[in-house]
Amino acid sequence: MTYSAVIGIDPGLSGGIAIMRSPDTVDVIHLPATEGSIDISALKHWVNKKTMNDPYIGGLHVIAYMEAIHSMRGQGVVSTCTFCRIAGLLEGFIRTMEIPLKMVTPQAWKKEILAGTAKDKQAAIDYCLRVYPNVKLIATDRSRTYHSGMADALCIAEYGYRKENQ
Repeated sequence: MTYSAVIGIDPGLSGGIAIMRSPDTVDVIHLPATEGSIDISALKHWVNKKTMNDPYIGGLHVIAYMEAIHSMRGQGVVSTCTFCRIAGLLEGFIRTMEIPLKMVTPQAWKKEILAGTAKDKQAAIDYCLRVYPNVKLIATDRSRTYHSGMADALCIAEYGYRKENQ
């Protein structure tokens, strides 16, 4: 099946979400947060606006790819629980929207998208700046640094787009 839009999600409070309708038509934002959690209402509004309110209206067929999560050595219990709770909220959100969801490991998408690089946060930012020069990778107009969660989400969306439209 061919999808006309792929959502890429980098989970976490400092994560991002991207929607790729074609390599030339991309939207990306940092995940909207409120009071230590994800603002699901704002996220739903943004996704609806970008996918025309329904994944199947106007021939726009949507699938989501989200980075698979795992606990990391040295990460505290509270931060691990928060991270897993946020990822669960995002997965529930996508499933509630009735959008098919595929999980992808960081190793898989980085191997394909960031081949030949250090495969770290800066490599994702540099890749996005080079391949998508018109996409803003800053969280707000006042931000001074590029948002690695937005860059990762865009790379995940591109990975999904490649997989679904080969």
